[in-house]
Amino acid sequence: MKASIRDIATRAGTSVSTVSRALNNSGYVSPDVRVRVEEAVRDLNYTPSKDARMLRGGPSRVVGLMLPAVDVPFFGILAQAIEQALFQKGYQTLICCTSENLEHEARYVSMLLSQRVDGVIVASAFGDDAHFEAFGAADVPLVAIDRDLGRFADHVVTADHEAGGRLMVRHLTALGHRKIAAIGAPAHSQSIQVRLQSISSELGAQGLELSAMALGEEHTFPAAYAMARKIIENNQAVTAIIGMTDIAAIAAIHAVHDCGRAVPGDISVIGFDDLPEAAYVIPGLTTVAQPIREIGEQAAHVIEAAIAGRRQFDETAVKGVTRLPVQLVERQSTGAVRA
Repeated sequence: MKASIRDIATRAGTSVSTVSRALNNSGYVSPDVRVRVEEAVRDLNYTPSKDARMLRGGPSRVVGLMLPAVDVPFFGILAQAIEQALFQKGYQTLICCTSENLEHEARYVSMLLSQRVDGVIVASAFGDDAHFEAFGAADVPLVAIDRDLGRFADHVVTADHEAGGRLMVRHLTALGHRKIAAIGAPAHSQSIQVRLQSISSELGAQGLELSAMALGEEHTFPAAYAMARKIIENNQAVTAIIGMTDIAAIAAIHAVHDCGRAVPGDISVIGFDDLPEAAYVIPGLTTVAQPIREIGEQAAHVIEAAIAGRRQFDETAVKGVTRLPVQLVERQSTGAVRA
């Protein structure tokens, strides 16, 4: 039996009118009561009916955007591109940072539904999670970016991470590198895992394998620096390091220098993303560029179409997936292996 507002009030230990104010954001609700209401909504899997949404008014012209982080450059650029693209289409964007926390992610689902968003764009840190089913039950379209959400997403917009992994390996092996290591984070990221699988597959096709690998959960310069330095100190034969992201690769460049070695003379370093900083680190970072802003703009286009009920996307999206191409950007951080 479907839960009602009265059920939510009973579970949260408050009144129906207070629950209504919390769900509709139509008046003051104390922070602790709001938390209890959100928990009750999640526990009872409550979703407002389509009729109830219509009774509360027309479209909200608000799109929810859920990201695992906003202090990571990739997601900051992505958020800005999506917000600007939606603004041009007459939508406001409600940005939610989940801090790569599953409980936060589930709570934001309830909050976005209570805000009557017209659609949601999600970059989930955890992949296929059941709490996203609530959007479908409430007839709210969901577009996934950078990683798939399986049956819960109407559409996926992503870069071609698999092709990117192959590009990194082929570039390094063409320069003569055979002892290659890889570092990156967060380890649970779907895009990181796809890149790693592609790297391993391409190395295997050439009769090679990674000489060393370190994946962590903290996607920061200090964490990546520590991983890179440990690999360099423990694997003297390594001549190239693949950074699963530009953050990891830039940290690796610093680690190589601090170990008394040169980039690319002793160790070549390659990254993935092509963040603005990649061109200004010394030496300039060779990287696989993914079209971050284009991913955001395409996601905004797709969610607008889904909200309007249009399902006619371009030819690259006929199966519900828009996979944008990546390209190798050669700079000074990679070079031929020394004899």
